[in-house]
Amino acid sequence: MDREKKVLIFQGGWDGHEPDRVAGRFAEIMKKHGYFCEIHADQDILLDQAHVMEMDLIIPCWTMGEIAPEARNNIMKAVAAGSGLAGCHGGMCDAFRNDTEWQFMTGGQWVSHPGGDGIRYQVNICRGSGPIVEGLEDFEVCSEQYYLHVDPAVEVLATTRFPVVPYYHISNKPVDMPVAWTKFWGNGRVFYSSLGHHDDVFEKFPQAQVLMERGMLWAAQGRQYALDHGLTTERFEG
Repeated sequence: MDREKKVLIFQGGWDGHEPDRVAGRFAEIMKKHGYFCEIHADQDILLDQAHVMEMDLIIPCWTMGEIAPEARNNIMKAVAAGSGLAGCHGGMCDAFRNDTEWQFMTGGQWVSHPGGDGIRYQVNICRGSGPIVEGLEDFEVCSEQYYLHVDPAVEVLATTRFPVVPYYHISNKPVDMPVAWTKFWGNGRVFYSSLGHHDDVFEKFPQAQVLMERGMLWAAQGRQYALDHGLTTERFEG
């Protein structure tokens, strides 16, 4: 008998990113693929380590705010054991700004969005970077363009060109800023996309939802791989 595949979503923080709507959207996507999804409007469930460790995928939708070290450690241990971690925009990489271990695990941190919302910019797919972006073409979005500080260990799947609008950083050379990436944390898979300032971004620009859907599934599939191959966390623990 197949085991039940589980997703834990916790949403909250700054309401401007519509965490409840984004959480609901991601839950519906994963349900289509046979995952049981639970959504929590607080972080209390994260203190139950045994429960967190059962998850195939953990999705944070929590901009700014704080997280208790115990809750963060439980997520870190679950991902290290094989659970996936996936999120978008400020819901994952502008969560818990004071927690550097969170930033280490997720692979990046928002620092600015010059011009604010309503900026038209190009998302450039890094062809050949992995199955998540296979067959996808470059596309334009109108939203916030995130400038991030990024872990050099990530595998970049898509980029955007800076600068688009005048700001203090234009004195520097133009740069290709990662939009989406993957990385590993122990045995677990991590996926991030900077798209998703508001929930309707996924309606207006369908490629953004395809990218997110593929990324969440890729991250979620890592737990079964870890179970099938008997992977442990011993080599990661000093």
